[in-house]
Amino acid sequence: QVQLVESGGGLVQPGGSLRLSCAASKIIFRLYAMKWYRQAPGEQRELVADISSGGSTNYADSVKGRFTISRDNAKNMVYLQMNSLNGEDTAVYYCKAELWSVGGVLHYWGQGTQVTVSS
Repeated sequence: QVQLVESGGGLVQPGGSLRLSCAASKIIFRLYAMKWYRQAPGEQRELVADISSGGSTNYADSVKGRFTISRDNAKNMVYLQMNSLNGEDTAVYYCKAELWSVGGVLHYWGQGTQVTVSS
């Protein structure tokens, strides 16, 4: 069974940093685009950053210059380095694996990890 397991969330003060990790299993990880989403209370889930199988990255405007997504195909891991955190970054952060093919799309979600930015 495919599993995506996030870790690294927690409570951090404004201006602080956190590094989220997502461990994938039972997929051919190197073929998948990997994405980080977040969902704040009462808000829709939004795409924060993504990294293609080839390593190309994209970021939401709200996190550009502060967040960095990376992947380690040898370890089946994707990371989200988050710097200069502020209260608007408070949310549950989810990892998603996505693979498009001629037959459609395969996608898998992790269970999420809570990030709370507060003094």
